[in-house]
Amino acid sequence: MTPPSSTHQSPAAVPTGRRHSPRYKWIALSNTTIGILMATINGSILLIALPDIFRGIRLNPLTPSNTSYFLWILMGFLLVTAVLVVSFGRIGDMYGRVKMYNLGFAIFTIFSILLSVTWMHGPAGALWIIVMRVFQGVGGAFLFANSSAIITDAFPEDERGLALGINGVAAIGGSFLGLILGGLLAPIEWHLVFLVSVPFGLFGTVWAYLMLEDNGIRIPAKIDWAGNVTFALGLIAILVGIVYGLEPYGGHTMGWTSPFVLACIFGGMAILGIFVGIEMRSPDPMFRLKLFRIRPFTAGNLAGLLGALARGGLQFILIIWLQGIWLPQHGYSFARTPLWAGIYMVPLTVGFLVSGPLAGMLADRYGARPFATIGLAITGASFLFLQLLPMNFSYLWFAVLLFVVGLSMGLFAAPNTTGVMNSLPPEQRGAGAGMLNTFQNSASVLSIGIFFTVITLGLASELPHSLFSGLLAQGVPAAQARTISTLPPIGSLFAAFLGDNPIKQLLGPSLLHNLPPARAAYLTGRSFFPHLISRPFAKGLHYAFDFAAAACFLAAIASWMRGGRYVHGDGGRPAAPAADEIGVGLAEVGEIVLSETGVGSAALEVDGGPVAGVGRGTPTPSRTE
Repeated sequence: MTPPSSTHQSPAAVPTGRRHSPRYKWIALSNTTIGILMATINGSILLIALPDIFRGIRLNPLTPSNTSYFLWILMGFLLVTAVLVVSFGRIGDMYGRVKMYNLGFAIFTIFSILLSVTWMHGPAGALWIIVMRVFQGVGGAFLFANSSAIITDAFPEDERGLALGINGVAAIGGSFLGLILGGLLAPIEWHLVFLVSVPFGLFGTVWAYLMLEDNGIRIPAKIDWAGNVTFALGLIAILVGIVYGLEPYGGHTMGWTSPFVLACIFGGMAILGIFVGIEMRSPDPMFRLKLFRIRPFTAGNLAGLLGALARGGLQFILIIWLQGIWLPQHGYSFARTPLWAGIYMVPLTVGFLVSGPLAGMLADRYGARPFATIGLAITGASFLFLQLLPMNFSYLWFAVLLFVVGLSMGLFAAPNTTGVMNSLPPEQRGAGAGMLNTFQNSASVLSIGIFFTVITLGLASELPHSLFSGLLAQGVPAAQARTISTLPPIGSLFAAFLGDNPIKQLLGPSLLHNLPPARAAYLTGRSFFPHLISRPFAKGLHYAFDFAAAACFLAAIASWMRGGRYVHGDGGRPAAPAADEIGVGLAEVGEIVLSETGVGSAALEVDGGPVAGVGRGTPTPSRTE
């Protein structure tokens, strides 16, 4: 049985292109998958390549004055995409998702080329990379904001989970493939870590321009400049505050008490409060606040935010664990640890590759709730089990737990994205996808800040005493040992992340020259620093995993609250303007169809009017094409 269809079509609703061509949908999926793969590889490739990049531009990232360069090269791309995806998704809804997606491919490729020809050194070289990465992030934001909407437009509702699952596999697979590529390419020539994106970008730009078509609904509207500006300023202020909160300040371990950091965070929150007021009054809002009246959309976004908060800093912490502690204790020199850290984390990717598409297919049939919820619960439990491993663990158990984490993450990701995208009116898919990406990317930045903070606090409580005692035992004079032990522990954490032994830098060549050769070799070898940092790191690591597990369990509750299978039924025809924008009723928008019985008879409402309702026990399947 098909839902009743309305003969009314608003002149404001502009249908474009063809819909659900069997051949076209796979073209759309393959192109968007290449785009997401390229963007996510680029986002993670620096995690492993940073030591070679800083050596290439002749800049020491562990020097206190250079810490900000390290943080901005590391996190600038993610900050830009978090800020811009909603705006670019909304612009795609207005002017065509494929046009904006093509523009993103071109921008990303141009700035990949400019990054690959970096010729400057020192701070100038670091600033060039930061600026080019920021503009590369603009291209990435166009890709992230519109790819899910393009896939949703191209695929019928009973195949979207599979398509979004494949796309999600590319995203996660790319993030871990980037680790390995960074470890392989950077030692050969550090420019290659940027050049590797160029062939994909050139091919994808041309292919997208020639083959992709706008299949969505476009409703002409004005750009909400006030909303765009206040949202960008507020979110940028908060994310910048988080970045600088990781730096030491005024004798404190971290910068969370810095007036600048506090002004950024609280000022950003105040600006976002103004933004909400603007959006509630705007006739063409950028951020579709009233979409949150749709329960599956709200629950899916909340689950995505909490899930990203739990796992956003996971890569960083696992890399530090491997590079700073485990790999040196197993015979790897610090210079080789970046590559092998990426290799030893492969089980995480494999788990996601196994479950991602399968979970998407199951969500197409049974709905998102059971699989997304179970996936989050298993991820939370896996974080608790990771705490049981000793710092110098048996790799078999580490690999098994990583595989389970990847498996459970895949079980959540595709169903959750499918559930969110299926709940959206066709003309608002770009904005809705942008909102989902914004919540997840912003939560990832916040997660990195939280993970680094709790790890650093764990180090600050024990590392100074351990470092002082260890250096004193190896013949380092008490005065120098005390000075070194009082330095901010975040430097040791960054050193471990960069695959560097900080002891050599902390002691300096003159002090090492005055020590017996055997003791100097031990202090700068593979044993002293890993043993020194293990216990303090373990304390912070337990705090981080406790936080991640709690966030996952809360996300599982949010996921369960989404209700049964839920699809906004456009019936294969253009939808009329949404009720929350123009005040029209349900008949002019299209029906929301609940295909699972027992969900309840209460209708969702937008501005006091019903959006959709299906009586208990009377399921109405949505029509597919």
